Amino acid sequence: MNDRILKIAIVGPESTGKSTMSAYLAEHYHTVWVPEYAREYCDALTAPPTWQDEINMFHGQIAIENELLPQANRLLICDTTFITVKIWSDQMFGQSPQEVLDELSHHQYDFYLLLNIDLPWEDDPLRDFPHLREHFMEVWHRELQALNANYVVISGLGADRYESAVNAIDNFLNSSR
Repeated sequence: MNDRILKIAIVGPESTGKSTMSAYLAEHYHTVWVPEYAREYCDALTAPPTWQDEINMFHGQIAIENELLPQANRLLICDTTFITVKIWSDQMFGQSPQEVLDELSHHQYDFYLLLNIDLPWEDDPLRDFPHLREHFMEVWHRELQALNANYVVISGLGADRYESAVNAIDNFLNSSR
């Protein structure tokens, strides 16, 4: 029996329900979930994030993931990953910090759920691009494909969305036995 903790990343553009989905899946699978470090970090900022802030968020996301990993029960559900730092840095600064790029291929996740943009946009002071949801969905596809990541797109509203996510994870777990 393989007792290694499998890391499941919940990713996607803004306002696709990643945090809500992560909490739901952690409860469903009786495990813990890693919150998005950047949300708390950015909430404390008094100005737009700088290059150094992006690097800080990268390190913070990895640190909180490493801190919660020992508490996981078979699965660690990750509300986003530091790939978000790459995507935002590329958007805001035209490039990504080298240490983020260097870590991408070494810090992989076992399975990714890419949440679709079919949920209605919800305003939030930390969300910036309601008009670029399709663009960021394409970016997420490209980033995951570049990593040769094992991922599925999760669509639907309400219970259908959660059921799709559970089915995708269950199928992944059954295929990796």
